[in-house]
Amino acid sequence: MDVRPAFKPNSRMRIASGEFKGRNLTAPPGLATRPTSDRARQAVFNILEHAPWSPGVRDLRVIDLFAGSGALGFEALSRGAAFCLFVETDEAARGAIRETVDAFSLFGRTRVHRRDATDLGQRPGGDGPAFELAFLDPPYAKGLGEQSLARLAAGNWLAPGAVVAFERGVGEAAFAVDGFEPLDTRDYGAARVHFLRYAP
Repeated sequence: MDVRPAFKPNSRMRIASGEFKGRNLTAPPGLATRPTSDRARQAVFNILEHAPWSPGVRDLRVIDLFAGSGALGFEALSRGAAFCLFVETDEAARGAIRETVDAFSLFGRTRVHRRDATDLGQRPGGDGPAFELAFLDPPYAKGLGEQSLARLAAGNWLAPGAVVAFERGVGEAAFAVDGFEPLDTRDYGAARVHFLRYAP
């Protein structure tokens, strides 16, 4: 979750497609989060659902790191993902995610994890299989996403071949994290989304 004041508190976020199309998401109060723009979010999912290298979204287990409002995870669930784990440290943001879970009746397909995405530890063995799709939307230019990728790999959170959509700032330097191979990169305004494959 980014802490830069980048959107108006009265802005509305809606699900773009699928089971919950048009439904509003609960946003954390104030200016504490920077959600991925609607245009970027729709473009990301268009790529995930149609690119030849992508397994799609339907029936996958998803992890949404730096979840904020949970917009990426909820969009995946709307499009048929089997389960989403939302990882978020901010109390207000977790509360907003839980409100949307309640509004969409998604209790059996979601869990909210109060954990720092850069310090995930080992994936609990009783929490089901490893994740096949991951979203990372950290604060820009702090290296937090790169740290989180390394923790996902070290903690066995991702299944081999899992796809990662990682949002960074357009002006940030190139990066590489062991175990992740680049698939595609797209720019949306100030955001650059890197698509990666986990290849341990």
